[in-house]
Amino acid sequence: MAFAIVTDSSCNLPEEVIDQFDLHILPLTFMVDGVEHRSYLKGQKTDLKQFYTMMREGKVITTSLPNLKESRELLEGLLASGQDVLYIGFSSGLSGTCQAIDLMLSELAGEYSDRTVMTVDTLAASLGEGLLVYYAAKMREEGAPIGEVRDWLEANKLHLAHWFTVDDLMFLFRGGRVSRTSAWAGTLLNIKPVMHVDDEGHLIPLEKVRGRKKSLKALVDHMEQTANAPVSEQTVFITHGDCVEDAEYVAELVRERFGVTDILINYVDPVIGAHSGPGTMALFFLASER
Repeated sequence: MAFAIVTDSSCNLPEEVIDQFDLHILPLTFMVDGVEHRSYLKGQKTDLKQFYTMMREGKVITTSLPNLKESRELLEGLLASGQDVLYIGFSSGLSGTCQAIDLMLSELAGEYSDRTVMTVDTLAASLGEGLLVYYAAKMREEGAPIGEVRDWLEANKLHLAHWFTVDDLMFLFRGGRVSRTSAWAGTLLNIKPVMHVDDEGHLIPLEKVRGRKKSLKALVDHMEQTANAPVSEQTVFITHGDCVEDAEYVAELVRERFGVTDILINYVDPVIGAHSGPGTMALFFLASER
């Protein structure tokens, strides 16, 4: 039986992948100067370079959950059309989105008792979430039923490694991730944090290195320590906060060190980028542990 895959805009998948696998996206929202924007609109390309320029100029960006009325209309439309629904959601450790949509789906399941409705809290973010969605879509394309896909996601989501760094600690300070003192000291000393998303779906600083190039190399070093073999056959995703040259540098390190050929690079979306800032760099792959 056909089933729909629904995720949210924090998955950071590019439009061509969304179209290729017929994915349904619930857009989170962000506010700039009191004006609300959707982080994803089908067929409309957000000027992310301009978004990050606004951040560099000091614009204050606030974020919010998807519009619940619009989300319900999308989900109910899928169920009414005869499709089962698998919702693959943004980490509950970083956002209330997954809980809100799961509650909504539970209510809808009572109204559409002949449909199967399933939710997976990925405990993942950005293209970490996106890579799990990608694998789910590939499985569906190959004929796997909804329950099998859900079970695979639950069994493997804590093997989806996320390694991040940022260029400006002040954005992490504004988001409550580091103290003001740490942010100022790090800025003065050119200290860059190396972070990951842990098994509870939280963004956790793990180490500090001096200099941008060393922080980028550290992401790939962590991949070498934990990536599942054969690494060369993996699909690797990379996101960036308007620093595509650095993303290409990390991609080239991954190609040279592991022989990986399947690499996708995309922007960090505005909702996540509002908290991590310009210069964010993240590397995603399957690993023995997060």
